[in-house]
Amino acid sequence: TKFDQEGNVTSFERKKTELYQELGLQARDLRFQHVMSITTRNNRIIMRMEYLKAVITPECLLILDYRNLNLEQWLFRELPSQLAGGGQLVTYPLPFEFRAIEALLQYWINTLQGKLSVLQPLILETLEALVDPKHSSVDRSKLHILLQNGKSLSELETDIKIFKESILEILDEEELIEELCLTKWNDPHIFEKSSAGIDHAEEMELLLENYYRLADDLSNAARELRVLIDDSQSVIFINLDSHRNVMMRLNLQLTMGTFSLSLFGLIGVAFGMNLESSLEEDHRVFWLITGIMFMGSGLIWRRLLSFLGRQLESPLPPRMSSLPKKTLPADRMEVKNSLRPDGLGSNRNILTTR
Repeated sequence: TKFDQEGNVTSFERKKTELYQELGLQARDLRFQHVMSITTRNNRIIMRMEYLKAVITPECLLILDYRNLNLEQWLFRELPSQLAGGGQLVTYPLPFEFRAIEALLQYWINTLQGKLSVLQPLILETLEALVDPKHSSVDRSKLHILLQNGKSLSELETDIKIFKESILEILDEEELIEELCLTKWNDPHIFEKSSAGIDHAEEMELLLENYYRLADDLSNAARELRVLIDDSQSVIFINLDSHRNVMMRLNLQLTMGTFSLSLFGLIGVAFGMNLESSLEEDHRVFWLITGIMFMGSGLIWRRLLSFLGRQLESPLPPRMSSLPKKTLPADRMEVKNSLRPDGLGSNRNILTTR
């Protein structure tokens, strides 16, 4: 699909070999790849994105492949008007390659911004539900949603990182910036300088720096979301540890109560073994023995609880007494001063005086 400077769109079919020869490119230049890249060859700019493969010439923009429905709608609805000057492109007074590069970079930045704007409220809502103190337990469905959003956020961070690296690779090489100015190499006398008196290479550098800054802002926002997820996970783990400690302490208390009751229950076991004594005939002895059993079990349980409380209390660190400062004798001070190098004569005199 061909987009010219006036916004006209024409579609045609060509064999790959014919297209290579017509554009003066090689097969590897038009190979589709998911990693974003901006390269130049034979006065042509080759831009590869995740779902797009394009070639920019001084006269037109060629879209060789696109694999996304939203991208197709943008190509045929918004891109022609932007290239013709109907959009909000800052580089409209500049040559055509500036407009084409800005339009494609702006689309990719808007795509990344759209992904972040969708993920951000979902992640914040899920984190707010997970760390809500009203809920004593953690909802597993919320954790599953958070895991999926975390994976999507990682993919977004990777895309932003690749975008930044591809632009930074061009900004670090002055020759690459010069090669992106196609019109300057075709006819150096035309469009030699912009209306502001800035060379085209500087204009291209400012354009790339602007989109690098926008990508850096997106990277910072995604990093803040990642920090929020990590902090929320720490809070969730602390709450789970607290609940687990409460359950363990309750289990220990019940175990100690069972031990205390079983210990004094041996008295009832002894009387239940059909032992013959004169106590069986007195009805008051049953209540007396039962009371002794329950009172003894309660006392033992309370003693065990107090022992557990003393063990669970964190002991305070012993207070360290301040060590007295050891003063050196005058003879030892003179010996140490004599070992100093000659270059520190003033310091040696001061130390000797002290």
